[in-house]
Amino acid sequence: MENQAAKKTMSQTDPMRDPRAVPVRRALISVSNKDGLHDFAAKLKEYGVEILSTGGTAKSLKEQGIEVRDVSDFTGFPEIMDGRVKTLHPKVHGGILARRDDPAHKQAMTDNEIGEIDLVVVNLYPFSEVVKDGADYQKAIENIDIGGPAMVRAAAKNHEYVAIVTDPQDYQKVLDDMDAHDGATTFTTRKRLAANAYALTATYDSNIASWFSNEIDQDEFPRRISFSGNWKETLRYGENSHQRAALYLDGTDRAGVATASQVQGKELSYNNLNDTDAAFELISEFEEPAVAIIKHANPCGVARGKDTLEAYKNALRCDPVSAFGGIIALNRPLNKATAEEIIKVFSEVIIAPSIEADAIDLLKSKEKLRVLTTGSMPNPADHRRIVKSLSGGLLVQDLDNGRITLDDLKVVTDREPTEQELKDMLFAFRVAKHVKSNAIVYAKNGATVGIGAGQMSRVDSTRIAALKAKEAAEKEGLDAPLTKGSVVASDAFFPFSDGLITAAEAGATAVIQPGGSIRDEDVIAAANDRGLAMVFTEMRHFRH
Repeated sequence: MENQAAKKTMSQTDPMRDPRAVPVRRALISVSNKDGLHDFAAKLKEYGVEILSTGGTAKSLKEQGIEVRDVSDFTGFPEIMDGRVKTLHPKVHGGILARRDDPAHKQAMTDNEIGEIDLVVVNLYPFSEVVKDGADYQKAIENIDIGGPAMVRAAAKNHEYVAIVTDPQDYQKVLDDMDAHDGATTFTTRKRLAANAYALTATYDSNIASWFSNEIDQDEFPRRISFSGNWKETLRYGENSHQRAALYLDGTDRAGVATASQVQGKELSYNNLNDTDAAFELISEFEEPAVAIIKHANPCGVARGKDTLEAYKNALRCDPVSAFGGIIALNRPLNKATAEEIIKVFSEVIIAPSIEADAIDLLKSKEKLRVLTTGSMPNPADHRRIVKSLSGGLLVQDLDNGRITLDDLKVVTDREPTEQELKDMLFAFRVAKHVKSNAIVYAKNGATVGIGAGQMSRVDSTRIAALKAKEAAEKEGLDAPLTKGSVVASDAFFPFSDGLITAAEAGATAVIQPGGSIRDEDVIAAANDRGLAMVFTEMRHFRH
C-alpha cells in the first residue's frame, strides 16, 4: 500500500517536475488498421478524454459502447465527396496546429470557436496493400489518403503540444506515459512519435511515387526518386562487429530472404542475409530442380539435376572446401533425402520455397542451423531498380534481368557447338551473371566444375577456376581435372586470347562470352587453332 501511495504521489506531482507535459483532454481518432483500437480508446475514456472520430472508426467504437463525437458535429460541416473531405477543416487543423503559448493563436481559437486537440491517432489508407492485391488504376487512386497525412504532418509539426500516434504498437507506450504523468504526455514521447509520423508519411508518399513511376513511361528515370522501407528487425551488427545494422522491408512482399519465415536456427546476421539473398536470386534463374551453394555472396557450386539430391551432390562437388560454412539455396521443396546429405557438411543457412515435415524433423538435430522458407520463388525477369550509396549520392539502375536464350547465340568459330555444349553454355552463362566480376565459370553436364570470381584480371579468374577444379578432382582421386570436357563462360569479353588459351589448357571445349573486344578476331583465331566452339551473346553480366 505504501508503494502504491508513493507511486500515486509521484504521478500527481510529475507535471510540475516536467512543465512540458501536456494533459490529454481531447483526441481525434481516424484509423484504417483497427488492431488494438477498442482497448486503447476505452483506456482514454477512463482518463476522461473526449474522442472525436470519423466514418468507419466512429461506427466501430460506438459498436463497442465507447462514446464518440463525430468530427462533422465538431466542425459543423458534413463529410462530402464520398469521404474525400471530412477532416480538412479549420476547426480540425486549428485545434491541432495552434501554439498553446501564443496569445494570437489563442485569440484566433476563441474567435473561431476552435477547441484544442491534444492527441491525434491516425493510420493511413492501405495503399500498398491494395496495389499488391492487384487493384485497378481507379481503386488505387481512391486509396491515396489525403486527410490522414495532412493531420499526421500537422500533429507532428506541433509535437510541442500534440501527440501523434500512427502505429498500434505505440498505443501502450502512450498509455504508459499518461499513467506515469497523471494523464499527460511528455515532450520526449511526443518527439519520438513525431519522428515516427514523418517516417510514415515519407514512406507512404514514396510508395505512391514508385507506383506512379511504374504506371508511366519506363524509358525515363524520374526527376526525383525515393526509396522507403519498414523496419523489420535490428541485427546484432553489420558486416563487422563495430558496425550497426538493421533489416527493412520494401513493401513488395517479393519472395526472398527479407520476407522469408525462419523455421529454426540462430538469429540471422547481416552477412547471412546478404549471402542468402545472393543464393536465392541465383537459384530462381532455373526452371529445373537446382541447388546453389554460396560463400561471401559468390557461388562455389551450382547444379541442376533430376531432383534436388542429385543437384546438391553435383553442386558440392565443384568446391567442397569452400562450401564449408556456406549458404544452401534450393528452388524446390527440401525433402528428407536431400536434408540428410546437406547436414553432413556444416552450413550456415538453408533457404527453400518449402520444407517437408520429415526434413524439418531431421534438421532439428542441427539446432543452430538457420532454416528459411519463402513460400514461392521470385520471378528473375521482374523489373526492379537497385540502389548503391555513394559519398554524397546514389547510383540507381535497373536490375540485371537480361536472359540469354538459344536463339540469341551467335556462333563465331569454325566448329559448331554440340547440343550438350549449348545446354551447358547457357547454364554457365546464367551462373556467371551472379558471380562477382571478373567472372569465369566452367560447367559440365548441368553443374559448375570451376568458378573464378572477383579478380582484377580475367585470366587470373580463369586460372583460379581451373585450379579449384583440379583440387576438387584430386580430392576425388581422379587423374583429370573436372574441367576436362567442360564449357567455359565469361561474364564479359576476353580482352586478349590468353584467358581463352588458359581455359583450353584446362580442358574446356566450348566458350560462351559476350564478344565486343577490339581483339575479337585474335580470340576467335585462338579458339579455331584449338578446335574450340565459341558463341557470342552480345550481352554482358558485370556484377560489382
